[in-house]
Amino acid sequence: MRRIVFQSIFLLTMAINIDDIYNGDLRAIARAISVVENSSSGATELIEKIYPNTGSAHRIGITGPPGAGKSTLVDKLTHLYTESGKSIGIVAIDPTSPFSGGALLGDRLRLQGFSLNKDVFFRSMASRGSSGGISRKTGEVVDILDSSGKDVVMIETVGVGQSELEVAGMADTTIVVLVPESGDGIQAMKAGLMEIADIFVLNKSDREGADLMIANISESLELRDDLNWTPKIVKTSAINNEGIVELKESIEEHAEWLSSEELIGSKRNIRLINRVKEIILEELNEQFWTDERRSLLEKFVSENGKKPDSPYKIIENLKKV
Repeated sequence: MRRIVFQSIFLLTMAINIDDIYNGDLRAIARAISVVENSSSGATELIEKIYPNTGSAHRIGITGPPGAGKSTLVDKLTHLYTESGKSIGIVAIDPTSPFSGGALLGDRLRLQGFSLNKDVFFRSMASRGSSGGISRKTGEVVDILDSSGKDVVMIETVGVGQSELEVAGMADTTIVVLVPESGDGIQAMKAGLMEIADIFVLNKSDREGADLMIANISESLELRDDLNWTPKIVKTSAINNEGIVELKESIEEHAEWLSSEELIGSKRNIRLINRVKEIILEELNEQFWTDERRSLLEKFVSENGKKPDSPYKIIENLKKV
């Protein structure tokens, strides 16, 4: 049972009632997410307050190359979950708009019929230049959704760069979505992608090359020697609503396995350790790079047209400031 605490946090002249978040109030959730995403005053305090209420939601990462049909799969899964009485949170990592700095696709283009459903909360987040498309803010948004009583939170990546791999660090269950056109065998896929999957989905499986792709995935799994859990391979055609029930069952089977093996706690502990390290690095980076040091760095590199000192010498000089 979730611990309910009656308290408010005043952020940018507007009060966010923590109890409203815990009770799943969509406006309170949206305001809390905006505060965190924009690093507004009180964001750290907000996460400190809601964090003890996290841990009940099953977090599902959905990744794979662009055009694999991830968004359609999320839509179909959401329908299934809500039909079974589950409350769902969705975080979609979208490309950053070069003009606004916000999510390029935006919430309104992605809701697809759930705008009036109180059991579904959708949020697009811009990658905002993060090296992998997934920043610390994503994990904090997921924390808010978790604390709000969502049974399932799905994290969908944009499918480029390191985001494909980083989502595994945020998820309890990681789904890698591929299509027959993903390449001639596993070699066409990015290094590391095959290692993070708890479930493989071959979407658009009615297309030519599906059987070969499944054979390639199966062959790659035989080369892995770290398999306590054997990843499922699920054939789907999301647009035709085929294989979605089987995918949901595979997700639930993996969740049950994590629980039975008592692995969910250790997995989440690792996630917390990594987040602590990330926050420390960000804070140290912010503290170090004062305006003076940034200016000096430019000077040390281009001073009087002479050859710059080594990186270590430059760092040594910057530390003296």
